Amino acid sequence: MMADKIAFGKRLVTKEEYFSSGHRACVGCAEALAVRLACKALGPNVIIVNATGCMEVVSSQFPYTAWSVPWIHTLFENTAAVASGVEAGLKTMKRKGRWPGQEPQVVAMAGDGGTSDIGLQALSGALERGHDFLYICFDNEAYMNTGVQRSSATPFGAATTTSPAGKESIGQVTWKKNMPAIAAAHDIPYVATACPSYPFDLMDKVAKGVATPGPAYVHILSVCPTGWRCAPELAVEIGRLAVQTGIFPLYEIEGGQYKLNVKLSKLKPVTEYLKLQGRFGHLSEATIKEIQDRVDREYAKLMEKATAVAGSS
Repeated sequence: MMADKIAFGKRLVTKEEYFSSGHRACVGCAEALAVRLACKALGPNVIIVNATGCMEVVSSQFPYTAWSVPWIHTLFENTAAVASGVEAGLKTMKRKGRWPGQEPQVVAMAGDGGTSDIGLQALSGALERGHDFLYICFDNEAYMNTGVQRSSATPFGAATTTSPAGKESIGQVTWKKNMPAIAAAHDIPYVATACPSYPFDLMDKVAKGVATPGPAYVHILSVCPTGWRCAPELAVEIGRLAVQTGIFPLYEIEGGQYKLNVKLSKLKPVTEYLKLQGRFGHLSEATIKEIQDRVDREYAKLMEKATAVAGSS
């Protein structure tokens, strides 16, 4: 075993912490865990561009920082644009012989609001132009930093401060936007979903994404005990249940071909996932059945795509 790494089975994971402890994330924050794992996979030779959001707020209160790699805070809406500029600048410097040694990798990080809502235009443009960077969306399914307001990534039926549940409302009335499919529609080389409840899968995908020439996109589900109204110690379990119920499948899209990373012979019922979260506590049996039916249909579609690829190989 190398001195700077620790073995987990056949895997070696660095002991270095590029996103350090001492930040001010909420107790049980799975997004902080996801960032830590992603940074371990990225290593030290990286420049991170981070949108306004939970991770920026908890990690960078002056004069302190949780980051031990070059890190840029940018506005909510232009993470991909700034990352594009950094990537283009590095490419120009290298072409002119002004950047000796190994060129650093460029990584953009943002939450679901900064990705699927306010930052979508900049992201789409960057993917269309083919910039060589990795974009990571840490998806906690609402604008958690500013008070748990709904985003287009908020799931159907979830109660937030701007989609409250009540006598006339079930909470969020639209279905969660499929950002991985939108990214894949740009015909980029690599798209993947991940969750810190499956840490090695997450690190493998981040490492693969950053090593892929051209744009890559990794969408990471990040359980938020505060906004999801769940027990902090259940964050990892809830992430696993999101995968095991089919609500958040883990898969990759490489060259347009789908591959399921966690194959399930039978999905757990969505109630096992929903019942642990206060944001779904108001749902009726009829609404839960509607969610179950939708999950079953979407998972079947995903299985068809993955099976078609497996059958043709």
